Order: sequence, then structure tokens, then C-alpha cells
Amino acid sequence: MSATDKKQVRVLLASLSPRRRELLSLIGIAHEVRPADIDETVRPGEEPVPHCERLAREKAHTLALQHPDALIIGSDTIVVVDGAILGTPADRADAMRMLTTLSGRAHLVYTAVAVAHEGETRSSVEAVTVHFRSLTAAQIAAYADTGEPMDKAGAYGIQGYGATLVERIDGDYYAVMGLPLGRLVHVVRALGYRYEFGPITR
Repeated sequence: MSATDKKQVRVLLASLSPRRRELLSLIGIAHEVRPADIDETVRPGEEPVPHCERLAREKAHTLALQHPDALIIGSDTIVVVDGAILGTPADRADAMRMLTTLSGRAHLVYTAVAVAHEGETRSSVEAVTVHFRSLTAAQIAAYADTGEPMDKAGAYGIQGYGATLVERIDGDYYAVMGLPLGRLVHVVRALGYRYEFGPITR
């Protein structure tokens, strides 16, 4: 098939995350932002990975119903330590509590990506282990004072000041940022579309 035979697909990102927008732009996928309003409450007995994947799929599905002509990308990121999900902090004290819990140890970051188009949805989950440096109470307080933790799962952002809290990661850095790009491309291709280092096409 020649380049002229390929039809570019309209892509909508079901997220207001500036980091996910940056990552899609990084790999040349033009897109529009249409956030999906869903209930992100953990269901009784729901394990972290199924919870994360369900939210990504619900975001994509919700937007797909409103925009049936577009290819929808939904994603969700959670931080898990001791089997418990750390969401976005409620306030500064909550952020400091989370950071104290993460200090000097490893935790898991799960990012699910879902792609929906023409009544079909495919999804997958990337798992990454993140190792935190040991932090003093003063360091935790100073980081909380930057305001960066307040809209981040687990109360830190690896692409900002939070990079200095991390000793190392085992896995996909972009998944920790909020969108595993390699896995996204895999899911897009599994749905029958093309990504050839630029726009998504039929």
C-alpha cells in the first residue's frame, strides 16, 4: 500500500494530562483532547491491575460512544505499595504521608492503555518497579511545598522535581510518566491500524 492509499485516523485522547499530550506529540501522533468523566472509585474486592485496566477501558469506551468516527486513547496510572493503591493526594498532609511511605523502598507503577474504535476496544497494562531514595522529613516537606505532588498518583512526578526522589526504575520510563508508548503502538496495531513513526492510519 502506498502512502497515498493510507487514510489518517482522527485521534482523541481521553485525558487532560499534559504529560500524555506531550508523549503522543513526541511520537508524532496528532490528537485532540476530550476528557472522559468516569467514576474512578475502586470497586469492592477489585485488585490494582484490573482496576487500572478497567478505568482505561471505561475512559476510551465513554468517549467512543460520543465520537464513533474517532480512534480513542484512554489511559490510567496507579501507584501500588503493600498491595494498596495510592491515588492523587487529598491535600499536602496526604502527599507527605504517601511520600513517607515510599521513601527508601520500591513500589509498583501500573499504567493501562486502551484504544477504542468502531465498537471494538483493546487494552493492555505496563508494570514498572520504581525505587525511591531515602528521604528526610525536611526533603519531603520541601517537595510537597512545590505543589508538584498534588495532581500525581503516588504524590510524585518523575518528569519534574520528583526525578530527584527516584534512585532507579525497572521498566518503561514513559509508563511512569503516564503513557507506555511501545505498548500503545502494540495495542493500536492489534486493533488493525498502522503506526509508522507518525500519524495512525488505516
